[in-house]
Amino acid sequence: MGGTDRGAGRRVAFLGDGLVADGRWQEWVPDYDVSNLGIPDAKVEQVLEALDRVVDDQPDAVVLLAGPTDFDRRGSTVEHVVRTLESILVEVRRRLPGVRLLLISVVPGDERSAERRREANRHLWQFAATVRAQYLDLWPALSDKSGELTAEYRGQGGGLSAAGYDAWVAELRPALERLWDGPPMSRPISIVEL
Repeated sequence: MGGTDRGAGRRVAFLGDGLVADGRWQEWVPDYDVSNLGIPDAKVEQVLEALDRVVDDQPDAVVLLAGPTDFDRRGSTVEHVVRTLESILVEVRRRLPGVRLLLISVVPGDERSAERRREANRHLWQFAATVRAQYLDLWPALSDKSGELTAEYRGQGGGLSAAGYDAWVAELRPALERLWDGPPMSRPISIVEL
């Protein structure tokens, strides 16, 4: 953007909830042409409804992180979060067949939701390969021994602190590079309805 070739062929759309929206992605990953399509305080169905923005952006890669907002509120089931995130991935793949996909694990939260978040991540990790998405597990970098978000990584209002984003970006940079190691998708994946 802006007349430079920085990030040429490496347009990355960050899609997700408030953790994505609050990120300074262009600053943190300057080798890419970044679009921040995060939606503050969004639940997974709101992210699904925003897919037209991703398609309009025509990125070379999509980084998806959503689900923490759903688990921070009572009432969202693991199945609902997982199925909606799977739908997002399938739709991105269908509508942008050549895009590179990076799915980020649902990040740790508090003790009440730790097991549900872990369960969602187990399902998402298994599903990612079916849409040829790479999966980045942030739990080793962000959680303490009990499965909660490490205290120094907790920001105000349930978000991440600056140190939390630093830990995420340290994992993200090599994951983004790996996205370009293999060829992009060149044809749509057929999704068979059962």
